Amino acid sequence: MTKIKSIEYFRVRPRWLMVKITDEDGEYGWGEGTLEGHTLAVEGTLEEMTTRLIGYEADNIEHIWQTFWRQGFYRGGPVFMSALSGIDIALWDLKGRKLGVPIHQLLGGKVRNKVQVYGWIGGDRPKDIEVEAKSRKAQGFTTIKMNATEDVNWLDSPSILDSTVERLKVVKSLGLDAGLDFHGRLHKPMAKQLAKALEPYRPLFIEEPILVEHPAALKQLSGLTSIPIALGERLYTRWDVKPFLEQGLIDVLQPDIAHAGGISETKRIAAMAEAYDIAIAPHCPLGPVALAASIQVAMSIPNFVIQEMSLGMHYNVEKTRSDLILEMGEGMHYDVEAADLNTYIKDQSVFEVKDGYVAGLMKPGLGIDVDEKMVRRNGMKDPWQCKEFFGADGSIREW
Repeated sequence: MTKIKSIEYFRVRPRWLMVKITDEDGEYGWGEGTLEGHTLAVEGTLEEMTTRLIGYEADNIEHIWQTFWRQGFYRGGPVFMSALSGIDIALWDLKGRKLGVPIHQLLGGKVRNKVQVYGWIGGDRPKDIEVEAKSRKAQGFTTIKMNATEDVNWLDSPSILDSTVERLKVVKSLGLDAGLDFHGRLHKPMAKQLAKALEPYRPLFIEEPILVEHPAALKQLSGLTSIPIALGERLYTRWDVKPFLEQGLIDVLQPDIAHAGGISETKRIAAMAEAYDIAIAPHCPLGPVALAASIQVAMSIPNFVIQEMSLGMHYNVEKTRSDLILEMGEGMHYDVEAADLNTYIKDQSVFEVKDGYVAGLMKPGLGIDVDEKMVRRNGMKDPWQCKEFFGADGSIREW
């Protein structure tokens, strides 16, 4: 066994935090600890973890995971778990590369040959739905996701929900399935109304219809609608997930591998969800390392259903544009691929979508080769910040 020699992290466009671990033999693995809008906090946690991790045996992934979880006294939460995710994924990649096998083989082998995926349309304030949906269909997608609404008040005019229904009808008329992301923007009075209005048009799921800190409201909503309720990006451990399973609050669990302790914890969360007949649809509006790690887990678990991917997502395009204009001035040529999902990988065909699926990743480790030169060249000076929504009266609304 070989000891860990170095840990590096890279803040790259459009909003991702990548981690590289190298052992004393010069072998390496890549991870991702992206936590959108909180990059500096995760970087600080990685700095702290690095001082402890150097010299540990790189093969002992579970021992390292348990060390940080149990011997740091304070644990859990999005920042700590995202940093741990970056380390955990990198260690799995390193191990798979050294052994010459894809990670899913180390997780018990594959249960599927390809992974169903969906892409995003519409942006933060959903628009151009028909054009973007047609574009996604042409790319090979059979399912999309879009934000259900713009910002919404605690109690708002019911008429603002009409456009959500119309957008769903447009997408369905094109022969596509659609998940609707409420994004935690709606409070209970509005979420109940929107779920009922959407039901005749059969969305694939409604995501975060109510924030996870309101389990009683979620339970009430689950009894009012037949639409599958999905959430999980703001749950970071199996202990966070446990009450949602026990109380029957959800139908689809969406752990984010870059927030939920990496491959190790995501695999455990999926196994626990299976015991409650809950499907897994991993959250991943992030970079190629997080997506590859998610696919490796998806290939090894029976209750996986569909995978989010960020190819061409609005955050990728928006941030790249603002970054480059800031640095090079208005009127510059803008290339949408400057910082998209495939920017940092050498073989950009690995995430090609065909008939709604991405082929299983079969190369060693994560199954992708990171373009380290591009990672080092395309760093960000200023971290990405979360969007800010305000009502007409100046009050803060959920983003």
